[in-house]
Formats: sequence, C-alpha cells, structure tokens
Amino acid sequence: MKPAAKFYVVLGACVAFVGLGFALMVAAIWADLQPHEQEHLGEAMVQRIGLVVVMLLVAAAAIAAALKFAFKAYVDPLPLLAEEGQLVLGANPERRLAHSGASELLPLVQAFNKLADQRDALQCDVALQIREARASVEEERNRLAALMSELTQGVVVCNLDGRIILYNTRARLQFLALSDGTAGRGAGLIGLGRSIFGIFERNLISHALENIQHRLKRGGSQPVANFVTTTRAGQLLRVQMAPVLSATSGAADEEGAAQREPERQVSGYVLMLDNITRSFETETKRDQMLQSLTEGSRAALGNIRAAVETLADYPDMDAAQRDGFINVVREEVNGMSQRLDQTSSEFAGALKARWPLEEMLGVDLIQAAQRRIEGRLGLPTRNEEIDENLWLRVDSFSLLQGLTYLAYRLKDDYGIREVRFRLASEGRLAHLDLIWSGAVVASEVLINWELDAMNVGGEVSPLTLRDVIERHDGEIWSQREKARQRYYFRLLIPLATPQEAVAPESLLRADSRPEYYDFDLFKMSEGSHELDDRLLSDLTYTVFDTETTGLDPSAGDEIIQFGALRIVNGRLLRAESFEQLVDPRRPLTPESIPIHGITEDMVAGQPPIDQVLPAFHAFCEETVLVAHNAAFDLRFLQMKEDATGIRFTHPVLDTLLLSAVIHPNQQSHRLEAIAERLGIAVIGRHTALGDAIVTGEVFLRMIPLLAEKGIRTLRQAREAAQQTYYARVKY
Repeated sequence: MKPAAKFYVVLGACVAFVGLGFALMVAAIWADLQPHEQEHLGEAMVQRIGLVVVMLLVAAAAIAAALKFAFKAYVDPLPLLAEEGQLVLGANPERRLAHSGASELLPLVQAFNKLADQRDALQCDVALQIREARASVEEERNRLAALMSELTQGVVVCNLDGRIILYNTRARLQFLALSDGTAGRGAGLIGLGRSIFGIFERNLISHALENIQHRLKRGGSQPVANFVTTTRAGQLLRVQMAPVLSATSGAADEEGAAQREPERQVSGYVLMLDNITRSFETETKRDQMLQSLTEGSRAALGNIRAAVETLADYPDMDAAQRDGFINVVREEVNGMSQRLDQTSSEFAGALKARWPLEEMLGVDLIQAAQRRIEGRLGLPTRNEEIDENLWLRVDSFSLLQGLTYLAYRLKDDYGIREVRFRLASEGRLAHLDLIWSGAVVASEVLINWELDAMNVGGEVSPLTLRDVIERHDGEIWSQREKARQRYYFRLLIPLATPQEAVAPESLLRADSRPEYYDFDLFKMSEGSHELDDRLLSDLTYTVFDTETTGLDPSAGDEIIQFGALRIVNGRLLRAESFEQLVDPRRPLTPESIPIHGITEDMVAGQPPIDQVLPAFHAFCEETVLVAHNAAFDLRFLQMKEDATGIRFTHPVLDTLLLSAVIHPNQQSHRLEAIAERLGIAVIGRHTALGDAIVTGEVFLRMIPLLAEKGIRTLRQAREAAQQTYYARVKY
C-alpha cells in the first residue's frame, strides 16, 4: 500500500476513534444525570449542535494536520530511503543516502552511510586480497590470450553444444572475409556464445567429434580429426579438430578401498582453421599443366623416336626420304613447342580438380563405418582381413556417406542381413571391400546407384556415389568370390603416410594482440529448460537501439541507424557490435537532425532497410532482445515485416518497464535518470550504438536488483514488466 493510501486509512481511523470517544463520554455523562437534568442538557445540546459540529471538524482538521506532518516527516521518506539503500548496497556502491524528513531520521541515515563506508573499506580489502591471490591465474590467462593472438591460424574453441567460448583475431578476420557481403559492420558469423553450426554443417562436426571420442576410448593420447569443407562463399577451409579434456575421477569400489584412474572426458573441442582455397587452386592448375604436357607430348615423342631410329638404321636412304623423316621430327618438335607455350600461357587444363584429402588410419575409418551402418540402418557388420597399419588419404565424411548408402541399398533392395569389411593395400592404392552373401548386384544396377543422389532413410546428400569416388580419384566395381559364394564391392582409395606435426614456432607471428574468450561458457549447455524458465543471468541478450527520421512509423518515418551489442554470460561484448546507417529513401526532418546528429550526406549511399534488416536479424539470432522503451523500436520493425519477410519473434525486455518494477517510487524512468541512479556514465547519447551501450550497462545492473525482488527468470521479468503503468503505452 502506498504511503498516501496509508495516510487516509490512518486519518479515518483517528477521526473515528475521536468521534467514538466523544460519543462514549457524552453517553457516560448522560447516564449520571437526573431526568430533569437530562431534559435541560438535551435542550442545551440541541440549541448548540452547530457548535458541537464545528468543534468536531476542528478536532478532525487538527488530527489530519498532525498526521500529515508526521507522515511527511517519518513515513514518506522511508520508501525512497529504502530504494536508495538498495542502490547503495547493490548497483551503485559509491552512492550515499541523503537526509530528508524529520531530524530524528538523520542518525539513521548517518549510521547507514557509516556502515556503507565500512562495507566499502572491507570490500576494498577483500578485493585486494582476491587480486593478489588471482595474480598467477590472470598471468596465465594473459599468456594464453597473447599466444592466441600470435597464431597465424584461426582458432575457435567450442563447448559440446557447439557454443563458441574462445576465438582469436585471425579466426574473426577469416570469417569476416568469408561472409557474403551482408550489410552491417560487425555482423560476422563468429561471436562468443554463438553456435558453430551456423558456420559448419552439424553432421560434419559430429562425425569428427565421434572419431575423436572413439580414439580416446582406444587409448589415443592426442587424438585429432581433420576435414575439409566449403563455406557459403565457396571458399575451402581445412579444419583440424582437437578435444578439450577434463579429468573425472572414477567412483570408489564397493569396499571403498581404491579408486579407478581418472577418466578423460571431452568437455569441448578446438578447431584450427586454414583457408586453403588459393593453394588448392594453385596446385590444381599446376597438376593440370603437367598432365597436359605429359599427355600431349607422348605421341610426339613416339613419332620422333621412330623417325630417328629409322634414320639411324638406314643411313643410305635417298635424300627425299631422309628429308621426309627430318620434316616429321621438325613438325613434332614445333608442335611440342607450341603446346608448351600454350600451356604455359593458359596455366590450365581440362581435367577435373582434385578434392583435398586428409590422412586417416584405415581401421578408424572401418570402425566409424560400422558404427554408422549399425546405428542408422540396424544392419549387423563384421570385419575380415583388416590391415591395421594402413593410412588412407580420404574425405572421411563423404566416404562414410557412400559406404552407408551402399549398405542401405543392399538392405533395402536385396534384403541383405549382414555386411563385412576387408581392407588391404596394393601398390599406391588400398582395396576397401564391402562384402555380402546372397543376391547378385549387376554392373548396370551399380552404375545407376552411382548416378543417383545418395538418399539414406530420407537424408539426402548433395553428392552422388560417383562424386565420392571421383573425389578420391578412385574406382568401384562389384565382384564375385566363387569359393565362398558371396559378392563384394571393391573401392580403390589412395594410401597415405601420417604427416609430421608442425613445430609450434612456425605458427607464431608478432603483429596482433589479445583475443576474445570466456571460459565460463564451458559450463553452459542448451539445457532442458524452456527459455521463459531460464535464469536472467544465464541468457544471451542483444541490446539494441535505433535512430529514426521521426516518431511516427505509421506516417512514414523510417529507421536511419541500428546499433546493437551482445551480452553473453553477464558480459557486454563491445567487440561484437552491430552498427549500420540506413538510407531511409526519404528526406530527414530538420528537427530530428540536432537530436541524432545524422545528416542527409551520411545516409546517402548507405544500404536500404531491406538489406540491413536481414543482417540485424542474423545478429540477434538465439538471443533475448533488450531495449529502452522497446515498444517504440519494435513498432518500426513490425512495420517492415510484410515488405522484408523478416519477423522478430524474440522475447523482449524493456529497461524502462524494469526500472518501474525496481524503483516504483522514482519520478523519472528516462535512460539518463536510470543511469545516474545506477552510477553509469552516459557516453554517446542519442547515437544508436551509444544508447545501446548505456542500455546494456543499465540492464546488467538491474539483474541483481530484480533478483532481490524475487524476479529471477525471463518469465517473471516479463510478467512483472507488464504490470507497470508504462506497459500501457502503445505505438
């Protein structure tokens, strides 16, 4: 109940109490009088009823004045002092209570401020001790950050859910260069808390991680996985994946005598990225040139050899024949010279480029194929002769798709109940056999399978089986084993030898500095809670603001600037910002220019809203939107839904409404007033990015204040905000 309501309740109670006391007093006097005295008193009271009423009203007014003075002096200041005290204890420790009200409250204010000073002194002492205790840890972190910044490779570290927890400048620059030119500075593909699956195919990452986990179970000390993939912009990336391991002690046995050795658990993975597009193109052109020279010169050399041998064997031939053979030599030499010149100038051929392949232990490939076939198709598998020392050069992801596709067709078309694997080498190639018993698969059927899209249980690959075989520069055919009355597909794939590890010194350079990381994100997972039931402190936010040509989107006013930042794990990531001017395709109103400082020249030539809005929507993906007076900005976005097809269905929190929840007794909930109360410096006001930064700082200070009121989840925050008066304002 508000103090004003309490005042009127207490006033009514006091008046009623005084009236009741007066009535009881009159009744007591009346009862002690004799009948004739009662008659005279009654006549006197009737004659003086007006005076009695006036006396009662004067008494009531005096009581009201006294109560009002008491409330203003002792009651009204208390809610404001309580809110100010919460700020001192939480969001703004440097703030102090200001005395208001009765002088008797001054000692209370002074005592509180003294306790706050003592608290600050204790906190400073504790903070000093914490800083000293964590000095070595911070030094290690700084070393790691410096080391990461010096790597010439792009490095991205993810947790098991694929959320990015660390990346270096090289990786950020790589992905900015690989983006498709989307509008919006800072709208890159990479960022803390973002999903790596927005960059790489989920199945590709899962396959590589599965291989690593399998090698760990087999006792591998430093398992890694390699794959090559293409980006949306058509660039080739070579990726090496290494696990991030954490040791988990085994449980004690029944007698509690001993514990098992700590088990290494994968808590995340490191991706090391190399853009090999240019080197791959160069190598392909070189190979094409050599192939063109080799194939084009073989026949010419044969003709020259034949002509020279004939001239040597028949030295007495007549001059005409000799001249003919000499002309053959001359023509072939001229032809070879022309081909050499043409090939050198074009530096290209007509042969198909080779796909980059990576080394993999053959037995690991077979075991991965068995797990995939048994898990996806429910088809039993067995091994026969497997050379466990063979290393292969393969694109393991596409090759496993091909093997699974063959097993699927055998089971689905011919009812095969088991397949077996065999792996051996012959020369520079490996023979990988997929064996079955029962039906015969004709060569024509295999050719059709090669050309069809690989469809396994509704999952369609963009590659065909022939694409997979050609990618490995190999062959495939079906063959019969007469002795065992069974059949097999034989795949020819190239052999390889393990590459030597690259020396760490070769990866260092010295022209960049610290990186972006948050190791606490290792603890995060996509979880089982719905978004509304997640804690506010656990969510990822996009804090944004817009600048517009005016205040009425229905009348044609347009957005002219976006500014946004992300909040991840309680940190405002200023390095991951979105800032973009927008061409409104209409004149700016003169009265708005002094407010936002954006002129006609600044927006001229900028991308229009239908190009910027998709980039901003991608920047906000999988986050909760936060804005000050969010209804205003969202109305502008909603007006563009039909034209752009972009709909913002994200949950939204409004710092204006949340301020009214936290401080209902404050007179102003403007952004500047809130920032001043919370001790936040306002920089860059009335620019989109500047307002977004201030809003983000304000929101982070609000989270613990909301928790003090029992508002800890997104659902609770949204419901509390909707109960405020300001939630009724519509645009």
